Amino acid sequence: MRESGILMHITSLPGPCGIGTMGEAAHGFVDFLDRAGQSYWQILPLTPTGFGDSPYQSFGAWAGNPYLIDLDILARQGLLRQEEYRPLTWYRDPGRVDFGIQYRQRRQILELACNRFRPEEDYETFLRQNRDWLEDYGLFMALKEAFHGAPWQDWPGEFRDHSSPQVAQKRRDLTKEIAFQYFLQYQFHRQWKALRAYANSKGIRIIGDVPIYVPLDSADVWARPRLYQLDENHRPKVVAGCPPDAFTADGQKWGNPIYDWKAMADTGYAWWLRRLKAASEMYDVVRLDHFRGFESYWAIPAGDKTARYGKWEKGPGTDFIRTVKKELPEMAFIAEDLGFLTQEVRQLQRSSGYPGMKVLQFAFDSREESDYLPHLYPVDSVCYTGTHDNVPLRQWLEEASREDVDYARAYLGLNREEGYIQGMIRGAMSSVSRLCVVQMQDYLELGKEARMNFPGTLSPDNWTWRAEEGFDTPQLAKRIRAITRLYGRVKADPGEAEE
Repeated sequence: MRESGILMHITSLPGPCGIGTMGEAAHGFVDFLDRAGQSYWQILPLTPTGFGDSPYQSFGAWAGNPYLIDLDILARQGLLRQEEYRPLTWYRDPGRVDFGIQYRQRRQILELACNRFRPEEDYETFLRQNRDWLEDYGLFMALKEAFHGAPWQDWPGEFRDHSSPQVAQKRRDLTKEIAFQYFLQYQFHRQWKALRAYANSKGIRIIGDVPIYVPLDSADVWARPRLYQLDENHRPKVVAGCPPDAFTADGQKWGNPIYDWKAMADTGYAWWLRRLKAASEMYDVVRLDHFRGFESYWAIPAGDKTARYGKWEKGPGTDFIRTVKKELPEMAFIAEDLGFLTQEVRQLQRSSGYPGMKVLQFAFDSREESDYLPHLYPVDSVCYTGTHDNVPLRQWLEEASREDVDYARAYLGLNREEGYIQGMIRGAMSSVSRLCVVQMQDYLELGKEARMNFPGTLSPDNWTWRAEEGFDTPQLAKRIRAITRLYGRVKADPGEAEE
């Protein structure tokens, strides 16, 4: 079956409180996807944003982002009054998320709601079902607040040890602060469950994203340091990144600690299996970020300023993939197999059975042959016009070399009457890939201002793009549905025959 979807993170939706949430706009976007004949909504990680406001740098691998909690839904539950939050200034530019404002204002509003909340049976059930991660996460966040936001490696020595008596005492002292974290997670998961159920009821499936690494300053590393390559002071020996390439002369130093894969294997990969099982309960399909890191990873000495002098180290490879397939046989994955690929990485992706990714923008480098040209795609793959780490198509057309654009024009038959952007979307839709995913920015024909992320940078523009109110017009849905139907990807619809 040929299908298609749209990539758009929830934070990029419009709304009155400065950031996209799981409320009216998200449900409205599901309706838009339905009208447009789409089968999938792809999003970025839903975990709390950390360093650089990145959803890939989270304080907890299981936790949900409180910024996504819709305040109007809380108001309908009687936990807030609109006059308590609607009049506040939530943004300077409606087209950008201001994470500073979110950080300063949202907490006090959510504390109001928490103070009015009276736990019921559903809440107690949530606590019981999520105790294995929630207790560590809640305590970590409460301690982090008590120590003025400092990374846990800089806490007083006795609190760096998750199992110390002083930590156990703090768990008793910080009961109120921990309960607030539980409240946030309960409300997040309640709203997400309702949104996903609504999407599924419309025949829309959610593609979620599981980052391969967690940050050093996270509940996950604090609670289980032995699963990572740390020294006796809980500092990383090596950190993650990727080597120099045509785009970055020094490579990218992400700074995440790297797993001790032997320690992981000794537990039967229990931490990873719990994480993936939780993801399967959140999403319909899971995109495995940086899949090549499971075959081999770029290990950078922690003290180095760049990624230039890292080296490749072997990852868990087929043993890990075999374990996942055995323990979670029904899970659907997409392997993010971009970047520097070797024959070993390609073999691991093929043996996993997980479809890999093909990015159309990568196809037209006039200097060398590319395996991203659509006529080379395997059927069992996912074709993207671009991902959140790439420029929108309009920016690519404006900034790529004349030779590369001419190559794309000749290959795809681009013409001004149709429009070059629409022609590139047509090229992706017409590929043999079973699934085609297009960034919302490309359907809206937006340029540089709408790029979601520039990898390896701390730009204030990263992760902040928001669509304008009313972007999801009936006319746009009709146009998307037309090209989706033309290439046999339209979602099954009982009314399709009458159109």
